[in-house]
This record gives sequence, structure tokens and C-alpha cells, in this order.
Amino acid sequence: MHYAMLPIQDLQPLLQTPKKIFITTHHKPDGDAIGSMMGLYHYLVKKGHAITPVAPSEIPDFLMWIPGIEHALNYEAESKRAETALTEAEIVYCLDFNDYSRTKYMTESLAQAKAPKVLIDHHLMPKPVWDYGVSMPAKSSTCEMVYDYINLCGDNDLIDLNIASCLYTGVMTDTGSFRFPVTTASVHEMVADFMRKGLNHSPIHEAVYDSWGVKRMQFLGYVLLERMEIFPKYNAGLICLSKKDLKLFDVNTGDTEGLVNYPLSIGSVKFATMITERGDEVKLSFRSKGDFDVSTLARTYFNGGGHFNASGGTSKQSFEETITYFKEILSDIHPR
Repeated sequence: MHYAMLPIQDLQPLLQTPKKIFITTHHKPDGDAIGSMMGLYHYLVKKGHAITPVAPSEIPDFLMWIPGIEHALNYEAESKRAETALTEAEIVYCLDFNDYSRTKYMTESLAQAKAPKVLIDHHLMPKPVWDYGVSMPAKSSTCEMVYDYINLCGDNDLIDLNIASCLYTGVMTDTGSFRFPVTTASVHEMVADFMRKGLNHSPIHEAVYDSWGVKRMQFLGYVLLERMEIFPKYNAGLICLSKKDLKLFDVNTGDTEGLVNYPLSIGSVKFATMITERGDEVKLSFRSKGDFDVSTLARTYFNGGGHFNASGGTSKQSFEETITYFKEILSDIHPR
């Protein structure tokens, strides 16, 4: 039985001696997920602990340059090694998700793990299942929260270029290259600290945003020309990607990252949605500008949630039925 989550600083006594530690994040990890996981990995290794970082699924190609990424396991491909590490772990850190189900195939194993579980996350309404942790939806990213955690432990002097590179990646991607409203003064202060420590930010931006293959660029052109629909009456944009579309361009993990933001580049569009058919799942991504809350939308209609201006959900209907349903409710949910 779980009670109220204890403050993360109460974990400190357990970390005074070397521990076997398991770190994980959400399924289909993005820049903040991998950046926070690997940033914490490097920090805890410096503190003398034995760390196993595990992504619940494949890590996108655009993040394969991250320092130390060769030490990370992909649960779907290396489940036995990951399960062994989870069983042997003395502490489990859960980053950038607020419900075990966000790890998909790892959900049951994570729930049954005996070690104390620690949450570091910035999504709304975490499930009451963690022993220790911190949940701050106002924060820009989990990477910023890992930075705060390192400072809380009095270890700012341990932040090296590996840690800074990992954490910069997540805060850069989750703030839309520092343009979203969550980009607070504390974000810029953190980045300034990294730069004073010698971080060169330009190669990181290049690795994440300027390393596309030709097919991905062609895929983007196809999406904008053939699969984007604008609804001027509702200040809304919609992108729909079927399994056939993804197969046509041999789309890999991470290749659809950021596509949902493109309709928001149109001045009149305040709300963008992407509906994607993957395997037997239909996923929805929502983004908005200004004061339109997509987290409530995702939670109310599509079994999801997330942040005020960025959230996601799923549909139990077919791909075509989901598109029809979305268009039917658009008149009720659009920005006024």
C-alpha cells in the first residue's frame, strides 16, 4: 500500500552508500526522456553507484549521439537483461512519466518491483504509486528538474559536459528551442550555467534538428501537401498518418517527432492535432498556442493528458473512425 509520496530529498540517506540503481522513462522516448535519463545516469555514476538505464522501446536515431547512450538498454529488444537489472535494483528512478502504463510492456514488472521508486516528472496528476519524488507541472522539462535535483544534492560542481549535453537536449526539445511559454528565467539560468561550464550548444541543435535523411525530408513534404488539413473556422489544423503512409516512406522511430507543430506555424491556427496509426494503436498528439488547454481535451476525449499546450492520447476506435470522431467534436472543442 502506498501513502503520500515523500519529498525527493528524503531519499538522500539511501544514497550514502553505493547502490544498484535502475533508471527508466516512457515508451517511445523523446529528447527530454532520454536526456533526463542519461543526465541522471552520468551524475549517479559519478556518485559511485552502479546504474542501468533502460528505455522501454527503441531510442530514436536523432538521439543516438547522446553521451553514454551505448550503456542504455532497449527493453523491447533486451528484456531479459532489463528484467534482471530491475529485479536486482535497490532504487528505481522513473523519469518523465506519471503512470506505470506509460512504459507499456514494462508496466507490470515496474509495478511489481520491490525497490523504492522515485519520480521526477513534470506532467499533471501523477498516480499515487511512488515512494519518493517530485512532480512539478510548471517546469519546462524533466531535464530541468534533474538539474534542480543535482543542485538540491549540493553537487552542481559535478556537472560536466556529458551531464550538461544530456540535460540541454531535453530542455531544448521540450521548450521548442526555448520558444514555448514554459521557458522561464530558470531555464535560461540553467543554460547559462552549462555554457559557463564549457557547453557548446550549436552541435547539439544540429544533431537533433539538422541530421535528417532525404526520405524524412520527402516525408515532411508529403505530410504537409497530402496529409495536413486546415479548418479556418475552428482555428485548427489536423495531420493524419496511416500505417500505409509510414510504410511508404520507411518511417523510423522519431521521424514523426515535431510534425504536429507545423500547422501552428500558420498564423490563424491555434490548435494542432496529429492522428497516427501504428500497428494496432491509434495515437493522438495535440499542440496549442496561447490559452487553449489541450491537456483537458486529451483527458476528456482521448484517454490521455499531458501539459496545457502539449499533450497526447489514444483511441480505441479504428484510424478512420477516430478521424471522423475528431471532426465531429471539433465544433465543440476548438479555441474560441
